[in-house]
Amino acid sequence: MKIIRVAGVSITAAVAAVLLAGCTGSDQAMPGMDHGTPPSASQPPAEAGQHNDADMAFAQGMIPHHTQAIKMSQLAPERAQSEQVKNLARQIEAAQGPEIDTLTGWLKGWGAPAPQSGMSGMDHGDMPGMEHGGMQGMMAPEDMQTLQEAKGAEFDRMFLEMMIKHHEGAVGMARTELAQGQFSEAKQMAEQIISSQQAEIKTMQDLLKQG
Repeated sequence: MKIIRVAGVSITAAVAAVLLAGCTGSDQAMPGMDHGTPPSASQPPAEAGQHNDADMAFAQGMIPHHTQAIKMSQLAPERAQSEQVKNLARQIEAAQGPEIDTLTGWLKGWGAPAPQSGMSGMDHGDMPGMEHGGMQGMMAPEDMQTLQEAKGAEFDRMFLEMMIKHHEGAVGMARTELAQGQFSEAKQMAEQIISSQQAEIKTMQDLLKQG
């Protein structure tokens, strides 16, 4: 019986050693069983960053469109008579400047060419929705020259009339993006443009009535 007990102890010790080795080496000895490692974060969701031609056209068209609105607004501090017009111009510039930066960033991320934010040397005659060499609602060079030469109440009237047309063009472009675009952030910007610029159109129409 003494021999049997010793053997039993030897067998038990051997089993314990095997179990202990299994516990301490389980992370390496059992491939595919490491449940503590999260899925790779380098794989983005399937929908992330997806865009189509309509998204690129929206960004490429809205950059020069916004740029012209900003250039028109920058004339107001020196040439406008109405403080309401000056305030509206500041509001337009503050809103559309950051949107240009965002649109430019999207195009760079997509590997698509981004229009220059300056108005000189722009030729968009081959892009859809052109009017007078520009996008919907864009002012012709002679219109911009006339606005630059106006001052006081005349400038206020011209600025409001031209910016209403300009905003209406932007709203049309944004609606096209909502209907045809795919990139979710671009569609969100389109919704914001429609909402904010329609409100500004109403404000400008009211100012014209007051004048």
